[in-house]
Amino acid sequence: MAEGVSVAPGIRFPDTADGGLWVAGAVVSDGEGRVFVQRRSPDRRLFPGCWDLVGGHVEPGETMPEALAREIAEETGWRLTAVVAELDRLVWTPGDGVRRNEADYLVRVSGDLATPRLEPGKHTEFRWIGEGDLGLLKDSRDPGDTFVADMAARGLARAKTDQADQ
Repeated sequence: MAEGVSVAPGIRFPDTADGGLWVAGAVVSDGEGRVFVQRRSPDRRLFPGCWDLVGGHVEPGETMPEALAREIAEETGWRLTAVVAELDRLVWTPGDGVRRNEADYLVRVSGDLATPRLEPGKHTEFRWIGEGDLGLLKDSRDPGDTFVADMAARGLARAKTDQADQ
């Protein structure tokens, strides 16, 4: 477990040493009804120029919470403080033909949320979006590909529930 990170009751992380290729996805909530998205650089091999959530591949020997913390730090400069909810688990195979297992979580972070440190060469811009902005996430993708918008919507709905519980 990443040090100092609280995990909501009932969350069970997958065994990332099971031989599969795992992806850690983080829907970062700002506590004000918005989630963080960033645009992938136009020269990225997968999903170039598309809006995306924070996340990436779990490295060998790494647990899911460790991967979440590392990806958040690498892509934004923020520190993971809480894993609030598991949003989804799925298996998918993108255009590169490599099968991936993915687990996505609603998370909270600490740091200057107004000025993330985007990972050089990987992301070009960011936004905090609310429910009314979800259409923006469908911009450079295949019309049938609504994964990022769907996951952001799940995160927004769960964040609203989380705020009401506090």
